[in-house]
Amino acid sequence: MQQVDFIQGRTRMFGIIGDPIAQVRSPEMITWEFQRRGVDAVLVPLHVPAADFDGVMPALMRLANFGGFVLTIPFKARALVFADRLGLQAQVLGGINLLVRRSDGAWSGDMLDGMGCVAAFEERQIAIEGQSLMMLGLGGAGGAIACAMAARSPGRMRLHDLSAQRCAFIKSCIERISPATVVDIGPPTVDGIDILINATPVGMLSDARLPLDVQFLPQALVVFDAVVMPEQTPLLALAERSGCAVVRGREMMLGQIPRLVDGFLDPDSVGGELGQLGRQSVV
Repeated sequence: MQQVDFIQGRTRMFGIIGDPIAQVRSPEMITWEFQRRGVDAVLVPLHVPAADFDGVMPALMRLANFGGFVLTIPFKARALVFADRLGLQAQVLGGINLLVRRSDGAWSGDMLDGMGCVAAFEERQIAIEGQSLMMLGLGGAGGAIACAMAARSPGRMRLHDLSAQRCAFIKSCIERISPATVVDIGPPTVDGIDILINATPVGMLSDARLPLDVQFLPQALVVFDAVVMPEQTPLLALAERSGCAVVRGREMMLGQIPRLVDGFLDPDSVGGELGQLGRQSVV
C-alpha cells in the first residue's frame, strides 16, 4: 500500500483561516518549519466565508487535536472575542494573527505581523531609523507593521487608511512608541518618501489595481508590499520598472514563521494577563 510519511493519526493540526484563502503561503512554510524541527504537525488552509466565521470558530476550537490558528483577512479583529488572554501587541492594536490553545485549555492571542516586516528589512540591511515612511492601510497587519516600524525610530511616518478613526488611533500608538517621529495623516504620496509600505489587500490574487494613483515611482524609493500572492504584485512590478528596491510579502512571512511556530509549540508563552478585549469581557 502506498502511503505518505508526513501525516498520520497522531499528527498535530493547526490551521490558517481566512476569506479568501488561496493567496496564503503559510501552510507550506509553517509545515516545512515543523518538519525542519522534527515536529509531527501540519498547518492547513481553512476557507471560512466571513458570514460563517462566528459559528465555525467554536466548533474548530473543540477539536481535540487542533492546537491553534493563524488569522488572516478579514478575521484579525473579529478573532479577538475567542481569546482569553492577549499579548501586548494584540491589546494595543485590537487584532491577532495567532491564536493558540494553552495547556490549561484557555486560548491566547497575539499579533506578530509587524515583527516579520521589520525582520525582512533587517535581513536586507535596509535602514528604517531616520527614514520617511508612507503607510498604506492600517488594519490588523498594517497597524502592527506601523507600530513595529515606529519602534525602529523613523524620522517621519505618513498614514493613510479609509478609516479616519483607525488613522487617529495608530497615530497615537506611534507617538507613544517613538515620540521623536513626526506623524501625519493624509492621502498617499511618494514625494519626500524613502519607504513605501502597502498593507492593503489591493493587488491580491487577480486584482490588477495599484494602491496609489501613480505612473512611476522615484528610483531611490524602497517599496514593500504585504500581499503574498501573487508574489509579484502590480505595485512591486511598477517598483521594479522604476528601478526601486523591493521587499516582498513572502519575506515578511519568512521573518515571522519561526515566531509563529514558537507560539504553536509553546502556547503558554503567548499572551499576557487577561486583557480588556479577552472574551470573558466581551458582550
